[in-house]
Amino acid sequence: MEFEDRFAALASKVRNQAAAIGTEEATKNAFVMPFISTILGYDVFDPLEVVPEFTADVGIKRGEKVDYAIMRDGEVQILIECKVSTGVPKVEHASQLYRYFATTNARIAALTNGVIWQFFTDLDAPNIMDAKPFLVLDLADIDETLVPEIRKLSKENFDLDSIISAAEELKYVGALKREISRQFREPSDEWIKFFTTRVYDGSYTQKVREQFTSLVAKASRQFLTESVNDRLKTALGPGVGIRPETPSTEVPSSPVAESDIARDTEIETTLEELEGYQIVKAIACGVVKPQRVTHRDAKSYFAVLLDDNNRKPIARLHFNGRQKYLGLMDAEKVETRHPIESLEEIYEHADAIREAVSRYA
Repeated sequence: MEFEDRFAALASKVRNQAAAIGTEEATKNAFVMPFISTILGYDVFDPLEVVPEFTADVGIKRGEKVDYAIMRDGEVQILIECKVSTGVPKVEHASQLYRYFATTNARIAALTNGVIWQFFTDLDAPNIMDAKPFLVLDLADIDETLVPEIRKLSKENFDLDSIISAAEELKYVGALKREISRQFREPSDEWIKFFTTRVYDGSYTQKVREQFTSLVAKASRQFLTESVNDRLKTALGPGVGIRPETPSTEVPSSPVAESDIARDTEIETTLEELEGYQIVKAIACGVVKPQRVTHRDAKSYFAVLLDDNNRKPIARLHFNGRQKYLGLMDAEKVETRHPIESLEEIYEHADAIREAVSRYA
């Protein structure tokens, strides 16, 4: 399995199982050890490569342990500290990482809850772990630009000099992206004033600030939506646009009619349909390679197929009406629609989706 395929498979597992994990040990077994093994490529059962409950007494602190130490040639290369997956990992809860970082040869430390991985090094001061990570990976929402950087940490491609040289740029670019994202979601007073004073000629009073608070937020959301739509139009080709939702009159279940998914140049594909497709694809990647999962849009629904073959339907997305439905096929290719309120509910049907893929794989 290719590196990207292993990444997609683990990400799908994390999204499907994160809600069921309630303890730190369960987090380690379900998410952390598979990450070390399948993504980083180290043998978790070989003490020469991975040492669980790594102990190195530091000053007056005796018996403290770091959850995992990854070794190369007898030297510690990466330290990993784990927290339960239901909580957000916070560096202030990993004081032992700081201490061990200073007393071992490790230049890389990771704090994780199995879903979010925060990677640290010593950019600010030699042998002292930085307070802020240089790389933050969220397996529930993967930033594809980070995948090559994670590859550098793997056993096969481990290149410490390359990692450290890229760390400073990654640290600040990542921090800037997260801050920009926060500003688009919840504009700060500084952000509102910055844009308001560039489009409004009057004095920036309290009344003006209150008026422009909602306007800046609205403009930010519209800008993002229009940017995404422009990229979708470019990727999907001419004749494909973004449409508003229209009422659906279809009944809750029906057999798969292959003629329904004939290609139609007048069909418009919504962003929400493509997001739903990506979720179904991520789930299916636990069974087949990602490139085998494709889609075709029809006027009444959006079809997810295996091998771009309308005889191999995986799922249908009925997102045109006020009520959304996920259509799943049985062995006789008879569809049953499941009402969903949000795209995240697709993950609740992961087993049925994988079962459908397995019938054709």
